[in-house]
Amino acid sequence: MALTLAGLAADRPLGLRVLTGDALLDRPIGWVHPTELTDPQAFLEGGELLLTTGLALDEGTSPAYVRRLVGAGVAGLGFGVGLSHDFVPRSLVSTAASVGLPVLEVPRETPFIAITRAVSRAVAADEYATTVRIGRAQQELTRTAVGKGGPAGVLRKLAKLVDGWVLLFDRTTVTEAAPASARAYGPSLREELERLRAGTRVVALDGQEVVLQTLDTSVRRVLAVGASLDTAGRHIVNTAVSVLSLALEQDRAQAAARQALRSGLLELLVGGQAELALRVLATTGGEPPESPWSVLVFAGAPAARRKLLGALENEPVFAARRGSSVVAIGPADVAAEAAARIGGLHGGLAGPVSTTDFAAGLEQAELAAQAALAEDKALVSAAEHAGRGLLSLIEPTVAQAFARGLLTPLREHDTTGRGDLETSLRCWLEHHGHWDVAAARLGVHRHTLRNRIRKVEELLGRDLDSPGVRAELWVALQA
Repeated sequence: MALTLAGLAADRPLGLRVLTGDALLDRPIGWVHPTELTDPQAFLEGGELLLTTGLALDEGTSPAYVRRLVGAGVAGLGFGVGLSHDFVPRSLVSTAASVGLPVLEVPRETPFIAITRAVSRAVAADEYATTVRIGRAQQELTRTAVGKGGPAGVLRKLAKLVDGWVLLFDRTTVTEAAPASARAYGPSLREELERLRAGTRVVALDGQEVVLQTLDTSVRRVLAVGASLDTAGRHIVNTAVSVLSLALEQDRAQAAARQALRSGLLELLVGGQAELALRVLATTGGEPPESPWSVLVFAGAPAARRKLLGALENEPVFAARRGSSVVAIGPADVAAEAAARIGGLHGGLAGPVSTTDFAAGLEQAELAAQAALAEDKALVSAAEHAGRGLLSLIEPTVAQAFARGLLTPLREHDTTGRGDLETSLRCWLEHHGHWDVAAARLGVHRHTLRNRIRKVEELLGRDLDSPGVRAELWVALQA
């Protein structure tokens, strides 16, 4: 921390006495400048402690002299007594008090060089502390970036180092925040982010200074730092910008490589080389899903497909790009629920299939996904899609008679208002018996749905665990 006037006045060996400006002694001293000029403004930058013996000053010239010093932005005035003046001119003290200029009386025994040395030592110590702080911060940020923390860890570390909050934007969308509550600042910065094309912009938000800095990445990203930044803080932010840029580009490159590998492994599965594909997946750190597999294919906008791949990254699901779709292998409910959360995706489901039947299962799932897209449905199963094809081969009157004969007990029960069994059965079959997904679609608790399906079995006298029974009921519901 820079030496202040108060700190200098507290240095007892110097023997300084404060004459004016007691409330302003927290001013930092940038440097010391001794001069006997009556107008030294041209030689000042502001923030100096000016030292003088008042050789050219008297009661008449002192007021104007003081005002010139205030105009030059000096931190304070040290007036040496015992040489040209036995005491500081009264008009200088009164004027300084009125305009807010701290005045320190320097005794005859204290040479100006002693004050200069004291300030010089403090400045050097402050600069050294700043250098050490910057160096340590650079090391911490770098270790975090190359370790397990990644970009999110860098943001948390930066927020701690500058004692503020940090946001990372992808264009105008917040992707990371430290602390998490800082996300609330995102909407307020959107207008400034739209104006910022490259470089740095400093804005005010709720009375706080916020630095916006673009990152050197292929995708337009911006770092926002809400903190009062000193010299070290600005250097630390610059380091974070460099480290984040590298980490984000490295993440992007690694993600692209992983996706390319997974797409290649998917093609091996399609080509009947499942053993090789699974061995490579296990070698590269992946966890092969247990077979037999459910195969899902999702179509949708590129952004939605990217989000789905990201959402399934840490799930027990193998997911890969194939053309303009995403293929997921593993627990059907995990992939279906992830797609439902993202929205805008249309999926097809086939299986369970063995490794030898994978290519056929994938083709069935792709056809079902096309049907889901055409009908604007979230998910269509291959069985459902095939059932519609079968229904087209049956005479409509025959199909309707079959449906009435099979579903009448449910429809009669529903007329009593004791439960929507036909709709519940349709939704449950449509979601392949997945209780949580079907219950969510119906807006009921899964236990309620289980009770309804048990009631269906009771009324129909059929076991819904049988694939044949399910197929018959599905055909009846389509008629």
